Amino acid sequence: MKRTVRIGPLTLGAGAPIRVESMLKTRLDDTAACLKQLTELQSEGCELVRVAFPKPELKDRLRALNASSPLPLMADIHFDPALAVAAMEAGCPSIRINPGNMGSPERLAAVVDLARERRVVIRIGANSGSVNDAQLQRAGGDRGAALALAVGEQMEMLLSLKFYDIIVSAKSTDLEESLRANVLLQRRYGDFPFHVGITESGSGLDGVVKSACGLSRLLALGIGDTMRVSLSQPPADEVRTTYSILRALNLRQRGGRLVSCPTCGRRQLEVTAVVPRLAPILKELPDGYTLAVMGCEVNGPREARCAQLGIAGSPSGPVIFKDGKIVERVESGRVIEALRRHLPKKS
Repeated sequence: MKRTVRIGPLTLGAGAPIRVESMLKTRLDDTAACLKQLTELQSEGCELVRVAFPKPELKDRLRALNASSPLPLMADIHFDPALAVAAMEAGCPSIRINPGNMGSPERLAAVVDLARERRVVIRIGANSGSVNDAQLQRAGGDRGAALALAVGEQMEMLLSLKFYDIIVSAKSTDLEESLRANVLLQRRYGDFPFHVGITESGSGLDGVVKSACGLSRLLALGIGDTMRVSLSQPPADEVRTTYSILRALNLRQRGGRLVSCPTCGRRQLEVTAVVPRLAPILKELPDGYTLAVMGCEVNGPREARCAQLGIAGSPSGPVIFKDGKIVERVESGRVIEALRRHLPKKS
């Protein structure tokens, strides 16, 4: 049976929705900027935020941020077990570490003991840059298998200490490596929650497409309890993209979703002019509510009957339809106004 872990008020694992994660891109010594970004992330539906904690002098800043944050935080720790301890003392409900670079078994045990005492969740994991030559050799040159070996070694370190509040993570910028590593790890540790992502995926359209391709393959296999889309752009973009992926896979809905035709020479409605004006409206709609914008009667009510509400062009002007049936004819300049009259309110 799948395990669950709790990070503050957030449950991850069996029975919980796939959680949406991002990372602060502001520096920890700028508390105001961090809080501003956290508020933006919360408004987009983010549920868990990782924060870089690079030096002990920032412990008080991290403590203040934990006290004021609208979202649970995960301190990102590298190499120094003292930072892991400091992060927990500063109130972090979760930390991300590589158990293999905590210095010694004794120092790792001290981190785990405090995590157990404070009920802190540990996310362990490696990315492709963490794989060493010995692991690669054992895997016969298979980098995906070597990545799974690296994470497996980290898991066994924690399990040997009888610590189980763990999130597993294995990420690469290479899609095949990520897929293979996670499939192998799921066979061995599938009862633990998994964090998934395609690391260093880039930015813009290429970054979004790369993340979507990799994550959809993992999610289709049932791998992933929390996820992050890693883009070289504002973290709110990461969250919006994550929800777009989950929405497209019918795994999770937030607000309304839009169906619109690509347009052609038959169009009687300028779809590209209407769609941008609907973006603010979608956030106001109940989760999963479908709104359609179709250019002509061919792509209108019949092909978009999956939508609860839609607008389509026709030779006699725009028509509004509900569940595939026309309910009103409207003037071209009053399309948005007419749609709003038929929209439900988000509860």
